Amino acid sequence: MPNHSFLPIRGRIENIQVESEALSNNLVGDPSSRTVAIYLPENYDKSGDEYPLFLCLAGFTGSGLGQIGWKAFQETLPQRIERLIFEGKMGPGIFAFPDCFTSLGGNQYINSSALGNWSDFLCDELIPNLEANYRLKKNRKNRAVFGKSSGGYGALIQAMTRADIWSGIACHSGDMAFDLCYLADFPGLLRNLSVYDGNIRAFVEKVRKNKKVLGNDFHNLMILAMAASYDPDKDAPFGIRLPVSLDTCEVIQERWDNWRAWDPVMMLETDSGQTNLSQMAGLFFDCGTKDQYNLLYGARRLKKKLDSLEISHRYEEFPDTHSSIDYRMDESLPFLYKAISK
Repeated sequence: MPNHSFLPIRGRIENIQVESEALSNNLVGDPSSRTVAIYLPENYDKSGDEYPLFLCLAGFTGSGLGQIGWKAFQETLPQRIERLIFEGKMGPGIFAFPDCFTSLGGNQYINSSALGNWSDFLCDELIPNLEANYRLKKNRKNRAVFGKSSGGYGALIQAMTRADIWSGIACHSGDMAFDLCYLADFPGLLRNLSVYDGNIRAFVEKVRKNKKVLGNDFHNLMILAMAASYDPDKDAPFGIRLPVSLDTCEVIQERWDNWRAWDPVMMLETDSGQTNLSQMAGLFFDCGTKDQYNLLYGARRLKKKLDSLEISHRYEEFPDTHSSIDYRMDESLPFLYKAISK
């Protein structure tokens, strides 16, 4: 088993509250005021230096607040950061860990009338707040965003849509090639919804009333959260409509096209996606060869397209699944630090 780190961090963590207009009036009734944990490096109070910004996006069912918490036989992310600095692999920075959890279990860090305008929150509200209160280098060239799974997807989408804000991104096992990672989930979702006569509101409210969330319910909530992210409908329960028919599970092409428009592999076919990614000083993505959500094949498709477009990037595969892969940040964080500290 891996060694457990007992070391206290030398820097410090502060919690701030960000009042958000972008997240107000979401259809799931979540609060628009959000907690953000800030990691400040060891010599922050003495140095007077300005630092690059690293924004961490959590995976589905996760929160930035969970990234700083104790874990058995694992480092917390602040412990990992300080070890990498001690080993001389990167220098200090300010790291932000926002709580972006929703009542459906998470979000994809894009604007959604159902879950809230999360991209606007990150770029147009959170970053100005951080720059007003901490000694940050106020330039896109000194900002990076990273994450795993939904957080990795969010980081990649930020790069493909907001190159005015970001210069470095790292995407660990991010959602892509939606035909492979999502379509197979709809038959199981419909079977579970059939208990509620296909009524999404009844299912969500039943989950909310349970004393615990069952394993199948977690996965069902994830697919519903994807629908609320990629193709929200303000007139549907919690803004959720599915891209398949409830009786035969046939794809409703118009709705599925709305999903696919947010697939990074498809977005890289657009001029804006290509232009934004080409402006990244550092583009890192990876995936495990045993990834149980079939994300490896989407990652390979993305790499193939990036190669054909001659967009600079670093892509790696590693012999593991989708789970418990925080150790991959030993590769991505030094890469990002170098990219945004030039």
